[in-house]
Amino acid sequence: MPLAKLSLGFSPLLWAAALAVLTFPTFSLAAEGTPVPGTSPYSYPPAPRGDVVDDYHGQKIADPYRWLEDLDAPETRAWIEAENKLTESFLDAIPARDKIRAQLEKLWNYERFGLPVKRGERYFFTRNDGLQNQSVLYVTDSLAAAPRLLLDPNTLSQDGTVALTSWRPSEDGQLLAYGLAEAGSDWQRWQVLDVATGKPRTDDIRWVKFSGVSWLKDGSGFFYSRYDEPQAGEQFTAANYYHKLYFHKLGTPQADDQLIYERPDEKEWGFGGSVSEDGQYLVIHVWRGSEPKNLLYVKKLAEPQSPIIKVVSEWEAEFDYLGNEGTKFWIATDWEAPQRRVMSFDLHDLARDKWRTVVPEAPETLTNVNLVGERIVCSYLHDVQTQVKLFSLTGQAAGAIELPAVGTASGFGGKRKDRETFYMFSNLTTPATIYRYDFDTQQSTVYKQPKIDFDSSQYVVRQVFYPSRDGTKIPMFLAHRKDLQLDGKNPTLLYGYGGFNVSLEPWYSVTVATWLDLGGVYAVANLRGGGEYGRPWHDAGKLDQKQNVFDDFIAAGEWLIENKYTSREKLAIRGGSNGGLLVGACLTQRPDLYAAALPGVGVLDMLRFHKFTIGRAWTAEYGSSDDAAQFPVLRAYSPLHNIHPGTNYPATLITTGDHDDRVVPAHSYKFAAELQRAQAGPAPILIRIDTSAGHGAGKPTQKLIDETADWLSFLVQVLKMDVR
Repeated sequence: MPLAKLSLGFSPLLWAAALAVLTFPTFSLAAEGTPVPGTSPYSYPPAPRGDVVDDYHGQKIADPYRWLEDLDAPETRAWIEAENKLTESFLDAIPARDKIRAQLEKLWNYERFGLPVKRGERYFFTRNDGLQNQSVLYVTDSLAAAPRLLLDPNTLSQDGTVALTSWRPSEDGQLLAYGLAEAGSDWQRWQVLDVATGKPRTDDIRWVKFSGVSWLKDGSGFFYSRYDEPQAGEQFTAANYYHKLYFHKLGTPQADDQLIYERPDEKEWGFGGSVSEDGQYLVIHVWRGSEPKNLLYVKKLAEPQSPIIKVVSEWEAEFDYLGNEGTKFWIATDWEAPQRRVMSFDLHDLARDKWRTVVPEAPETLTNVNLVGERIVCSYLHDVQTQVKLFSLTGQAAGAIELPAVGTASGFGGKRKDRETFYMFSNLTTPATIYRYDFDTQQSTVYKQPKIDFDSSQYVVRQVFYPSRDGTKIPMFLAHRKDLQLDGKNPTLLYGYGGFNVSLEPWYSVTVATWLDLGGVYAVANLRGGGEYGRPWHDAGKLDQKQNVFDDFIAAGEWLIENKYTSREKLAIRGGSNGGLLVGACLTQRPDLYAAALPGVGVLDMLRFHKFTIGRAWTAEYGSSDDAAQFPVLRAYSPLHNIHPGTNYPATLITTGDHDDRVVPAHSYKFAAELQRAQAGPAPILIRIDTSAGHGAGKPTQKLIDETADWLSFLVQVLKMDVR
């Protein structure tokens, strides 16, 4: 779930004929559970229904599984253990499970690199030899020199659950600040080491969340943001309020850190501090939840007592700082430009009519901008495919960076005076390859190219456009074997997200490669609510327009069936986080359309999501049940509240982590308990609860392989796939 780019709202419900009967293993845990109503062959763990009832603007809504929100209560832990035991029994009986896991491990075992970052004369980058649980940070004195291991997070825990979440070298490359997270939590602990010796310093910064660090130019300290330390036992559930921006001076205790900015009158505001490249200014990005709008403040660092200059003080649009030359600043913004543009202003005269357009809004969506190589490097999306164009600092067209094929490119970072930049290119069948672009020769060369045990020549990737319920054309990528027969018999996995201005660009994944190798069709639908076509596309899938997202996804499944790619008996849907909400809503609105559903770490209780951790930040996207006008919209599609006993639901495998402090696992717990109770058909309703795991970031490779093997095995079983 995106958060302010840290980047974490009808039609009547549609009900149709019962699911076609599927054959499943019929083991039972009768000693541990009680049968559910209907014809389910499964005996699910007991989940007592309490008598909690909430009053929403005069409407009484029962919440019988409120007790599952107490994540560490003995009753909850017993339920988790029993559910995991049932799920493991089902998965363990699948003959292909071991083969699928072995194939995943084989395909996963390839060398992977992160984009290099240059500071001083040193280059920093991450590398994974293939099956390491966490990628390792290296440093080298030149691109041609042998790299030296700088930090190996795999040595920090036995099970690989301590992750290196972020890192930032000082301007001269002599020091490195790095953030660590345990068990997938959003909480970070930042420390510092000496790059030359690799030895840690005494600096230790805790309770950092939704923040990186930004060094002073002289390396004497850095800016960061944090919340107050939560009460004992509430670090994974308590709401996060009152973000604060601090400065940490190296060698001093955190208790002495200087508070730079806070807003005690605005508990939901968050702050990100960035030091300008010339070292003269602190640029403060003020965010409010997940809303793609921000305020922009500037403070002169040479004058500690100088007032904060409020460049943007109204929540009207997105304003991203790019760089500056003295008092002239460049920003990327969607102010009066839904597809975004580049503008400039002078700190001496901030009147909006004095701002100047440098790179005008284009028909394509401007997704990323960097000032590097004395150029403005602009990445655009044209029908969800990357294009990269160059402009001078005054806005004249200066050519383009030609990409190796149709696909997705990201990166293009660096300093304004650099003569090189690095970017990563990928598509659904091409693993991420790193290229170095030389601004002098205007040429790209391969820097790091992985070698994989996957023959992409056997597959084809194509893009189609299909009509949604209201006639809107929705793009969708399809990947499958070249010899695919359009006979309606192909197992098909449909993936989506549809929210928070996030674009689903085509990208290689071992999971997709394995699914294709198993003979499946893979489909990615670019739903409204994402950022594929700028602000209007996002706005068309949020708040009271959220049903458009579900309609788009449902229409994708119908198109795949109508065009003989698959059938209802062979169609599965998958999504995570906001995509978990998508899957939960679609399986409850159209249980007749799918054979299988995989909602991961989903937002499934739309009436209470805002009461936990950073959930209140999503009210800009979803609305809030506290609002009398928004409540009926949320109630109309909330997956938890639209489960109906006596319905034949598709085979469902819910996944979550018991340490998820982004979307708390109670969402998945309550949804699983209610769906198990309501199931009238023979399809299994299972939940896989990973321990010492969070929302997904920093998950160890072995956990990723185990989880992926389990849900792929689940699909092979319920879709009746022939895996030899």
